[in-house]
Amino acid sequence: MTTPRPLTDTHMLGRFQALDSFLREHQALWRPRPFTQRQLPWESEHPALANWLRQRSLSEAEAAHNHPELLPAPQPFPQLAQVARQLSEVGELPAIELHSASHRLNVDVPGRKWQQIEAFASHLAFTHEPQHWLDWCSGKGHLGRRLLQADRQKLTCLEYNPVLVQAGHALSQHHGLPSQHLLQDVMADQACRQLGSEHTAVALHACGDLHVRLIKLASQQGCRQLAIAPCCYNRIQAAHYQPLSGAAIASGLQLSIDDLGLPLSETVTAGARVRRQRDESMARRLGFDLLQRQLRGVDEYLPTPSLPVSWLQKPFAGYCQELAALKGLHIDHTPDWAGLQALGWQRLAEVRNLELLRNLFRRPLELWLVLDRALYLQEQGYRVQLGVFCDQPLTPRNLMLMAERH
Repeated sequence: MTTPRPLTDTHMLGRFQALDSFLREHQALWRPRPFTQRQLPWESEHPALANWLRQRSLSEAEAAHNHPELLPAPQPFPQLAQVARQLSEVGELPAIELHSASHRLNVDVPGRKWQQIEAFASHLAFTHEPQHWLDWCSGKGHLGRRLLQADRQKLTCLEYNPVLVQAGHALSQHHGLPSQHLLQDVMADQACRQLGSEHTAVALHACGDLHVRLIKLASQQGCRQLAIAPCCYNRIQAAHYQPLSGAAIASGLQLSIDDLGLPLSETVTAGARVRRQRDESMARRLGFDLLQRQLRGVDEYLPTPSLPVSWLQKPFAGYCQELAALKGLHIDHTPDWAGLQALGWQRLAEVRNLELLRNLFRRPLELWLVLDRALYLQEQGYRVQLGVFCDQPLTPRNLMLMAERH
């Protein structure tokens, strides 16, 4: 089996177009959300697959969550899984040997986050050695300090939270590092003044609009180099996705906020307690969903607000009664609360298993989004590489863009 390689300038457009065709052809399979629709449009076309998925348990769905492509499901599931896997193949970016982390730089950094920083930093194999790092949405500046080689480089950290700016400045002073920590809302107009041609801008898991803002400003200001590991594609101000590159604009693929959340549905880090709370919350919502459809006489999903975890301590009847009151619904009879709660758990098992078909499209959609960013950078005169910087268990958001001016 051939080891996949990172995508470079010559291969990006072709891969993007193949992904675009795949996603557009199968929109009817990945757009509908089982959580909000009791019956999905594709079920009538693929009844054998729908029945197979609906009969599986919640624990079986959980076991297949991170690798749905391995399921022995009826067609068209295996065929779609194979194409999705082929289109999503991206190799690891070239690695470099990092200078050893001195001064106990990993103090005050959660272990998983520090491993992500190490992995990101060890793949910054730029053609020319950076002279001035710019840590975008830096928090306390842990990434920037890890990259800094004090004898010949500078560091600027941009962060909008004054508490984090102050803490980052204190840490850098403590380690005697040549860095400045600036209070800066990167979405503000004046943020462009912080970027220049001498900068190598880096962003590890800056959300949605924040990393797109860096891509645009770095291009406008002529930044020599940048490296981005995107995250949270759905954290945008616009109602729909705003494509960047000519190819994405020409595609015509319209993506809603809900669509942009699909790549983020994969979880690898949640502990058992968090998973139990998540399942309990979703099962209760699905039980309430069945009730509200009866009360309104409308077979449609009714959005409900995010609720604090403390609501899970309420009896199920009280939970539904208070949620109904929040939504202005009157319960004019005494429901079978135990039966309704059991149906909520049954619906959760069905939802999780039906979602496995959507999940085949998680990585193709994410790669489509990251390639849109890569193609835009190409159009701005950058030489671009796209690859992974760590294994999926460390973080599912393991795609990284590296760009250098010609």
